[in-house]
Amino acid sequence: MASNLLLDLDSIDLSAVAVSFDEVGQLNPQCGDMRQLDHVIWMNADASQALGVKYVRHDEFWVAGHIPGRPLLPGVLMIEAAAQLSSIQYKKRSRKVAFLGFTRCDDVVFRGQVVPGDTFHILGKEVTFGAKRFISAVQGVVAGRLVFEAKITGMAM
Repeated sequence: MASNLLLDLDSIDLSAVAVSFDEVGQLNPQCGDMRQLDHVIWMNADASQALGVKYVRHDEFWVAGHIPGRPLLPGVLMIEAAAQLSSIQYKKRSRKVAFLGFTRCDDVVFRGQVVPGDTFHILGKEVTFGAKRFISAVQGVVAGRLVFEAKITGMAM
């Protein structure tokens, strides 16, 4: 595993489910093609750290057109998956059901490719938490390799 990850993945049971597929659907408004988080594997007691997962399927809407013959998960969908995990963390921590909007995405770096068949793990760690605003450090990992990282700022609307 990469040593610069936000969470120690070796210490987490990757087959666990902390927030189910159905509960993710109840907490987040994204559905259909825009749902980019399958479930949350692990979350610490105060929801300031979490590990989510997206199983990248061969039948997703972007596969045929985002790069024909060599499909790559678009970076914007990696960011969206991380934003959806951050939303779950904020809602669990704040116990609010407010609609959340994202206001910033900073320090974004793409370090690798994500392709159909991959298991895309999303790591989230709270940087700042307030009544209406939060910042999360996020990373994406495939097979122990860091493929994406960013800071995402969200706000309760």
